[in-house]
Amino acid sequence: MARTPVTGSSGSPSPRGPGTSVLFVSLLVVLAVTGALARPGQSGSDGAGAWRQWGGPDRNFISNATGLADSWPADGPPRLWRRPLGLGHSAIMADEGVLYTLYRPGKEISRRGPWESLERVIAMDAATGKTLWEYEYASEPLDFSFGPGPHASPLIAGPLVFTVGTNKQVHAFEKRTGRLVWSHDLVKEYGSPPGLLRPGVKAGYGSSPLAYKDLILMQAGGDGQAVMAFRQKDGSLAWKSGDFLTAEAAPLLIDVDGQTQLVVFAGQGVNGLDPDTGRIIWSHPHDTDGDMNNSMPVWGPDNVLFITSAYNQGSRALRLARKGEKTEVEELWFTNRFRLMFSNALRLGDFIYGSSGDFGPAFFGALDIRTGTLAWQERGFGRVSLLHADGKTIVLDEDGDLALVRLSPKGMEILSTTRVFGTTSWTVPTLVGTTLYARDRAEVVALALGGR
Repeated sequence: MARTPVTGSSGSPSPRGPGTSVLFVSLLVVLAVTGALARPGQSGSDGAGAWRQWGGPDRNFISNATGLADSWPADGPPRLWRRPLGLGHSAIMADEGVLYTLYRPGKEISRRGPWESLERVIAMDAATGKTLWEYEYASEPLDFSFGPGPHASPLIAGPLVFTVGTNKQVHAFEKRTGRLVWSHDLVKEYGSPPGLLRPGVKAGYGSSPLAYKDLILMQAGGDGQAVMAFRQKDGSLAWKSGDFLTAEAAPLLIDVDGQTQLVVFAGQGVNGLDPDTGRIIWSHPHDTDGDMNNSMPVWGPDNVLFITSAYNQGSRALRLARKGEKTEVEELWFTNRFRLMFSNALRLGDFIYGSSGDFGPAFFGALDIRTGTLAWQERGFGRVSLLHADGKTIVLDEDGDLALVRLSPKGMEILSTTRVFGTTSWTVPTLVGTTLYARDRAEVVALALGGR
């Protein structure tokens, strides 16, 4: 793969030819960023200094960061930097002073486009937002009437960063240099369907991958390969499994009475797999119109798995328990009064918080995980993304409003609000220490949330 060196340090992306990896900084800057700050990377829980996977250190949108301010100035938290980016919904990953995400060049003019036929993976200096490297590849637009792809978020594991594009192209890069290590086109190489089979709107791949041991795990699609596992170092296929219809929800690793299981929220139900072999351990039905099970499941210390979707479904709580070599699944309750369309759910104690609603208004509320009853619901925000740290919850709604709130089973206390974006904001922010990185379909912003 050809690489084109570029001089200068502008933070604004510029057009490149398909299939090129671009270094935007001099060797000295690369050494400063990756040498002085370097330490072995890993996916998973490692404190407040990194955000290497969808959902953060423990894949539950909860950070153990401390020192956040209890309120913001009238004009919002201090802005460290802001830069243009491009279209898409991929979240921002952070590791060793570098940010990673994906985007599609251009601006959203209308729901019909026009859209560029390419996507880019980008690495940015976390301190300044300036581009460190980019990689561009061809990506055909699909039905982007509800927002253009890429939709899936990067994954960082060890020295590599992994991405999955709109058209199911999987790439693995050296995170420091942007050098392409391996790649797969799941459609061309494995016959995976280009999109979900039953939706009316086929917007492209959106299930953020997951690291396990030396593997990368992901929903794929196709006969016998609903889920696929590739070896991180060389992209070789470790296993493939499942004939069920796929969905856009990200996979999740859980511990069921000492056994690690892979939870895959698919088109017609939720499944538990052995992450080492792909063997299906258990399944439970949750058949949503058009396979639109989009929100990642939530696992609790009480062995209760929470799943939710909108359309013709709602929310379920499943208790898992191992009996010998089998896992028993007990449905505790079902309700259609609380139903997340695609945003993330947050569990704090015995309550689930999130934005309930279909295509109409969204109601921010709390649900008792023990009974399935609503504790409260409020209007005031559009559909929200949630991130919790230091006893407070950061709320970014789809209209670009950012808020700091305290959530409890009794209600929501709003501490501060500010407007940060002017276009649709469907991406969950990232918190590294007390710095928040957020994006919409046009820009990335870094905000200082620390107390004084």
